[in-house]
Amino acid sequence: MPDQTTPHPGEKQPPPHDPFEDFPPPAPSTALRVVVADDNPVVRAGLTALLSGRADITVVAEAADGRQAYEAALALHPDVILLDVRMPGVDGLSALPHLVQISPVVMLTYSRESEIVHEALRLGAGGYLVHGEFTADQLVDAVRNIKNGRAHFTPTAADALVARLRQTNEVSATAHNYAPHQPKSPLISAKRLSQLQPVVAQSDKSRFQLSAREAEIMDLIASGMNNQQIAATCFISEKTVKNHINRIFAKLHSTSRAEAAAKWLGVT
Repeated sequence: MPDQTTPHPGEKQPPPHDPFEDFPPPAPSTALRVVVADDNPVVRAGLTALLSGRADITVVAEAADGRQAYEAALALHPDVILLDVRMPGVDGLSALPHLVQISPVVMLTYSRESEIVHEALRLGAGGYLVHGEFTADQLVDAVRNIKNGRAHFTPTAADALVARLRQTNEVSATAHNYAPHQPKSPLISAKRLSQLQPVVAQSDKSRFQLSAREAEIMDLIASGMNNQQIAATCFISEKTVKNHINRIFAKLHSTSRAEAAAKWLGVT
């Protein structure tokens, strides 16, 4: 009796069963796409190896200066750009205002001067990390969080920023209290400020009886920072920032950030 399973000669045979056809297709990649810009090829290679070793991060381009970083960002639209400050050709600060229009940027550099930190943030950087002050895991966390709008600063950058803001606030208070009848000028030279003798005492901030942490946060509020940026600068949670602000408002008898800043700087 012939085998019933044997196909008749010439009969069309069904295609072989694919053992993987019952598995769902792979999910589309959600890896964060990063551009690394640094003029030091060793640093670039190290950062690329570190970040690419994470399942949810991929380095899509490297750049040796600001111009290359901009061209890569324009072509690839990465999720995050890591940008050095000092590079030949177009440096990081020169490229920064153009890059932030394309993608979030975090400065990753050896430069820790307060003026550079302040300028980078003024130009739109979402964070400032100084080499040697973070672990590999902290860098990875910063890349992930920058993409989600959370600012990151390493200790030296945070200290430089706070010092710069306090200096700016003191200069602003001095300029305001001296000769108020003079027309307002957007720029006053450092030499001119050093010659001023205020005729009215500067705002006595001690009268508000803020704690050291509250005073630090009030300085950051006066600089225009939002709660996310303050939390990252002070290395505390946004909830803690909100609790501090509530206590600050109570002590300053204020109902808004603008009112509190005005009182803190002595302009009311």
